[in-house]
Amino acid sequence: MSIFTELAELGHEQLLFCRNDEVGLRAIIGIHSTALGPALGGTRLYPYANEEDAVRDVLRLSRGMTYKAAVAGLDLGGGKAVIIGDRSIKNEALFRAFGRHIQSLSGRYITAEDMNTTVQDMSWIRRETQWVTGQEKLTGGSGDPSPVTAWGTYQGIRACLEVVYGSPDVGGRTVAIQGIGSVGFHLARFLHEAGAKLLYTDVNERRLRSATEQFGGKIVSQDAFYSAECDVLAPCAIGGIINSRTIPMLRAPIIAGAANNQLDDETRDGEALEQAGITYAPDYVINAGGLINVYAELKNLPAEMAMNDAGNIFNTVKQVINKARANGITTTAASNQVAEERIESVSKLKRLHLIR
Repeated sequence: MSIFTELAELGHEQLLFCRNDEVGLRAIIGIHSTALGPALGGTRLYPYANEEDAVRDVLRLSRGMTYKAAVAGLDLGGGKAVIIGDRSIKNEALFRAFGRHIQSLSGRYITAEDMNTTVQDMSWIRRETQWVTGQEKLTGGSGDPSPVTAWGTYQGIRACLEVVYGSPDVGGRTVAIQGIGSVGFHLARFLHEAGAKLLYTDVNERRLRSATEQFGGKIVSQDAFYSAECDVLAPCAIGGIINSRTIPMLRAPIIAGAANNQLDDETRDGEALEQAGITYAPDYVINAGGLINVYAELKNLPAEMAMNDAGNIFNTVKQVINKARANGITTTAASNQVAEERIESVSKLKRLHLIR
């Protein structure tokens, strides 16, 4: 399949390859849609095995950002960027070089932090372009969006519990969290404070020790995570982990976590979960808190408004699950419909010149 065919199938507007050999920069920016507004999405740093994997990731992630913004009711499009490499390549020169590529897009793409990038990295990018959010509070930004992402994920878990069990109360419920990074750690804190029982898995032993010391709970292996006896599985690490290999292992009636692209294949794996009677909170719906946070920064809104708006993810997740059940479709299909309906509605108004 040619790259242009793949872009057409996923509905992308633009794919930009960026390089600067002097600083070791190899990056890709994907702009999926600007129908609702400028494309916003974080910059991910990851040591992809090859360029094809990096392209696949940026295309899936940027499309997810379009749908995430649409379902959340934000006036933003979807974009994403990936820098190929590990943390050892991080420095000011690299991120400033990347910032110049972002500047060349004249506001069509706005970046923010993502996996393995930080508010410090965003501040370096800011020296080359205004099209960046999620900066340090000392420089006028909103700071780390992880707590807001975790708060929205927590509310989405509560919504799933209400649909499945009749009550949103997490007290006494067991939640297994995969990935105790920035978002996963804050999610564990919210759940612990509400009385949940916690299971954790992570490749980082230090994070696991920190979580168990502060919130109690038990550590499980990576494979044991999938077959854990629990009420909720909360993937908060890498994508593609819900697939044909892992679905037969699942015992939890709910999957609700902050990781992007949790389903390896949106259609096949969504239908398999439906057939297994497992309620799935679509990732881009439940993890929209981070996007809500940086949107508030763009609009110069108070920080507490971002937390309040992320709290509304409770109602959005319920709406999506109920729509799926009413129409006999998967929750992902239902959330896609909600997003596409809003995109078409706004696009129609723009075509009629009723809004800009």
